[in-house]
Amino acid sequence: MLQVEKRIQDTITQAERKGNVLLLHTSRGLLQLAPVREDIVRVRYTRREDFMNRVGIGLLAREPMAEWNWKETEREVLLFTEKLTLRVEKATSAIAYEKADGTPLLAENRRLPREVTPFTSYKTVVDETTELEEVVTPDGVKKVIKNGGRVPDKDLYHTRLHLTFAEGEYLYGLGQAEEGMLNLRGTVQYVHQANRKIAVPLLVSSKGYGLLFATGSPLIFRDDAYGTYVHTEADEEMDYYFLAGETLDDVIGGSRYLSGKTAMLPRWAFGFVQSQERYETQEEILQMAEEHRRRGIGLDCIVLDWCSWEDGQWGQKSFDHSRFPDPKAMTDALHENNVHFMISVWPNMNKGTPNYEEFARAGLLLPANEIYDAFSEEGRKLYWKQAEEGLFRYGVDAWWCDSSEPFTPEWSRAEKPGPEEMYREFADVAAQYLPAEVTNAYGLLHARAVYEGQRGACPDKRVLNLTRSGYTGQQKYGTVLWSGDTEATWATFKKQIAAGLNFCASGLPYWTLDIGAFFVKRGVQWFWDGDYDEGLDDLGYRELFTRWYQFGAFLPVFRSHGTDVRREMWLFEEPFYSAMQAMNRLRYRLLPYIYSLAGNVWRKDRTMLRLLAFDFPHDPTALGVDDQFMLGDALLVCPVTQPMDYGVHSTPLNDVPHTCRVYLPAGADWYDFYTNEKFTGGRWIEADAPLEKIPLFVKAGSVLPVAEPKGSTEETMAGPVELLVYPGADGVLEYYEDAGDGYGYENGEYTVTRAEWNDAAGELTLPEGTGDKFTVTVVGK
Repeated sequence: MLQVEKRIQDTITQAERKGNVLLLHTSRGLLQLAPVREDIVRVRYTRREDFMNRVGIGLLAREPMAEWNWKETEREVLLFTEKLTLRVEKATSAIAYEKADGTPLLAENRRLPREVTPFTSYKTVVDETTELEEVVTPDGVKKVIKNGGRVPDKDLYHTRLHLTFAEGEYLYGLGQAEEGMLNLRGTVQYVHQANRKIAVPLLVSSKGYGLLFATGSPLIFRDDAYGTYVHTEADEEMDYYFLAGETLDDVIGGSRYLSGKTAMLPRWAFGFVQSQERYETQEEILQMAEEHRRRGIGLDCIVLDWCSWEDGQWGQKSFDHSRFPDPKAMTDALHENNVHFMISVWPNMNKGTPNYEEFARAGLLLPANEIYDAFSEEGRKLYWKQAEEGLFRYGVDAWWCDSSEPFTPEWSRAEKPGPEEMYREFADVAAQYLPAEVTNAYGLLHARAVYEGQRGACPDKRVLNLTRSGYTGQQKYGTVLWSGDTEATWATFKKQIAAGLNFCASGLPYWTLDIGAFFVKRGVQWFWDGDYDEGLDDLGYRELFTRWYQFGAFLPVFRSHGTDVRREMWLFEEPFYSAMQAMNRLRYRLLPYIYSLAGNVWRKDRTMLRLLAFDFPHDPTALGVDDQFMLGDALLVCPVTQPMDYGVHSTPLNDVPHTCRVYLPAGADWYDFYTNEKFTGGRWIEADAPLEKIPLFVKAGSVLPVAEPKGSTEETMAGPVELLVYPGADGVLEYYEDAGDGYGYENGEYTVTRAEWNDAAGELTLPEGTGDKFTVTVVGK
């Protein structure tokens, strides 16, 4: 008979306080608990003799606090802060997290709480045996290593944290996925960077806690028949933070305490951004801006997508002067019209371009590659030097850092790989060029290059960087993330809602998308998979675009972009044109509210784009609603995610009602934004949804600041502000104002006007001397 070899339990053999950390010696390693704040504890585990002197990438060095206590019993070691109790079972070293009053939050699996498996990582050494091949991708021709020398680099761990979640608990976050799942319970999530994925290692719970993993490597979250755990691909030790809070806002605030405050975007960034693949000349850009003004369409930015450079010079940070003969005159003319200019830049540069050759001479390219080394301070400084000399000095206002993953091996495949294949291929390919423990974090360092470079060169102009890859901490670099190159289908459109909500629940507040999807038609490549081969001639696509446009108007950043068809709204003709015009005007009308939300993102670590669990954590129905959201704490937005007028090929849809099912969360009354009809919460209703309207409700007690919409943010925000009061509950508005650009706000150069609505008295109170700023309208009176 076979003899069992018993598994060694990781028992606690000694507990001691060393300075401001609790060190637990186990039978197999070291476990460290370090309270960083009364509601945040850092947990580290290693099989080495000591812990690494490191802080997770993207995180700030937060020292442990002294104000905590601990005790040891026969069975447990307990750590107490003002808000948390951690119970560590001696027999297994499993940790249970509780509120100070004993309310359970989370527990590690007692049977097997954690594993670390050692392995040796390798790095690429370029020599005469290295073989490269060129691969054509939508992000340009890229060189990949076919064969090359690999030598040992570091001793690392695969780590695995086994967890036990509560029945009825909902989980969110981990960045942006494309499958459209909001609640991550019962799923497997492969958390790595890709064209349509954004990896962020923060998982949050409807119970009011979060887990922030201090890793830069890909990770896997699993909660299915094969286990419940978080696996990291490559780390020097297991390292994560447990964050608690009464609300998800508290948890997100804790993540930003660890990773940095969100930078304010320039005020104009909250207006409409017009883009397409692509405007080709200086003359065309100026014509498009002028046509928006002529038609009275709100516009604050126009975008120059790829190929600003001369033909064949992919990634060169300069203008092709045959198409852009005087870029400074172009940006001056735009600025005179209150239009800003964004330009696309890339981390890869074709061999032979001046930019590439300068990087090659300096030895600041990734091995056997045309991508610059953003992990090098010298590489980041050289990247900005080239961007400033070739582009910024001509009046560029904002950056579009495209392909910032920058490895997307799935896009060179003939068929779309499954999620596990995509994960494995990314981890293996990226580790050929980057240290295995930071392959998820290239976009973070690339964003840092642009932010630090521009702030050093021009401190009076806020950085705005639209980029495709994000990571914890990137919010401090003036970034907006977008969802990648999607395809035009109604199913994709609906999935984008959950994608954005989970992304913003991961701690990064600014997210947007390609209104109408990037790919409209169906092509040979698996990703070129839209439903509308007739493009704008298909009334079905016009309807989809209009509904997508309505959704986009309520995102933190409002932006149109894509290929296959032009994107100017007047080309869609009536009735779609008028429907989009109305939504454009509504966006500009809401700018005082939206900019106040942005102020609270910076001041209070709030989140603008909010899944319903942020505001209604005790409503079980609200926790699972995946196609509605709150914009701030006043507006409930309900996108229309199915066709009502036309199918593909302009097929009429007869007898389809122009209504959609909407859930009004419990604990509040709600007003229809358009009619002011009042509804009680905690129920489903059929909301009117004609083509020209997106169902929109205002929470009772809200004080909503609005303005007369004009052609730009500058003009709109210069006008009078009306405060719309929605009775039914007490409410508070904190109306935020600053210069709209520059970084004076960091030094207190801003004002917050607090307006308080007393519902019983029917009175709105404003600070003395501020009443002339506003007019007040009480809805229903």
